[in-house]
Amino acid sequence: MTDEMVCFSLYSAARATTQAYRALLAPWGLTYPQYLVLAALWLEGEQTIGSLGAVMRLDSGTLSPLVRRLEQSGLVARSRSRDDERVVTVKLTEQGQDLRSEVAPIHGTIASISGLDDEEHRRRLIAELHDISDRLQQATNDLGVARAGDAR
Repeated sequence: MTDEMVCFSLYSAARATTQAYRALLAPWGLTYPQYLVLAALWLEGEQTIGSLGAVMRLDSGTLSPLVRRLEQSGLVARSRSRDDERVVTVKLTEQGQDLRSEVAPIHGTIASISGLDDEEHRRRLIAELHDISDRLQQATNDLGVARAGDAR
């Protein structure tokens, strides 16, 4: 019965993906969420915690400890804005940049073992997952607004 429920399938796929990445990232001592932060920085460049959180769909309370651990590992550097010290910018260090070439094959390995090495299939799946995420996020936001209105 649970195999017919989308929530279980999404959960199972997410867990399997995390476990595969965890195994492949172990030699570098990276967690999957840390890898995602690094990947966002490799692809997008220097970012504020706010913009990085938006890309990753994480709040600053979840993201800041990840970034702090990456900084302690020497992979990223944080700095506060001179104009507004509440704004923290994150950028890759030279070591963080160099790591990219070392872990680059992992993405292809995951694509291959998951059966997503066909580019068209991968693009369709990514588009569908983005659509699901956007719809659920919007519904969650709408529910929050509705609940706040009901509390009055």
